[in-house]
Amino acid sequence: VCGTVGLKPTWGLVSRYGVLDLAQSLDHVGPLTRTVQDAAWVLQAIAGADDNDPTTLRSAVPDLTEALDGGVHGLRLGWDEDYASVDLADDFAAAVEAGLRALERLGARVVPVRMPARLREYLEAWQVLCTSEAYDAHRAFFPERAAEYGPWFREWLERGAGYTAADYAHAHHLRLACVRELEEVLSDVDLLVCPSTAREAYPMPLEDAYGPIPVDRDAWASRYTVPMDYAGVPTLSMPCGLSRSGLPLSLQLVGPARSEPLLVRAGHAYERATEWHTLQPPGW
Repeated sequence: VCGTVGLKPTWGLVSRYGVLDLAQSLDHVGPLTRTVQDAAWVLQAIAGADDNDPTTLRSAVPDLTEALDGGVHGLRLGWDEDYASVDLADDFAAAVEAGLRALERLGARVVPVRMPARLREYLEAWQVLCTSEAYDAHRAFFPERAAEYGPWFREWLERGAGYTAADYAHAHHLRLACVRELEEVLSDVDLLVCPSTAREAYPMPLEDAYGPIPVDRDAWASRYTVPMDYAGVPTLSMPCGLSRSGLPLSLQLVGPARSEPLLVRAGHAYERATEWHTLQPPGW
């Protein structure tokens, strides 16, 4: 939503040491940059094992810069047309599909896939997992210093405190089912193509940012991020156009674990064939 490139690495590729957790099993640290090449450089610098974070991966970090110029010829790109268009503004859906077709013209092959049929149910588990883990992360300060929290996040932590171990276990089982189904989707393709968000960039007034939590909050709005966070797989988001109101739209590439070289390779090829990453807000 900010017209930049976002590279979310495989869970554990970058240390979370020093980061205030939201939800430890879901949090990823990655770069926001102007270009895919910059994102590859930054990720190369910050990735790697860290004794201060025992959840970091111990295997060697691949050379992302070497992968940049490989192109997309022959890559199999998964495409679920319903997932990429239903409940999405038509100009946004068209921009995402145009991004897909740009990659196809560069030599990639589009392969029809289907996201999990129970996705709506799986998404409902996210709030239970995230609030429960957030509550655990804030035990040193909450609820003893609850008055120092803003209304939105205070309510978020209160929800986490209210869930039982059985609630968390049920949500975790839904997460595992979603992860297994997503793995099956990715097993037949090299990358999945979809939007990054469920809507274009939007205003964020202070009353929305700090609370209380809107009563119409809908888990379905997180359908392009939550499954990938459940699975800990890497994603690459890139500008792919502007909405009718002139706000940024974003294309997302999703790969299996440790596929960052493939993601930046495809993303760099896309950028060389388009100009969306060169746009800047008026007056900059």
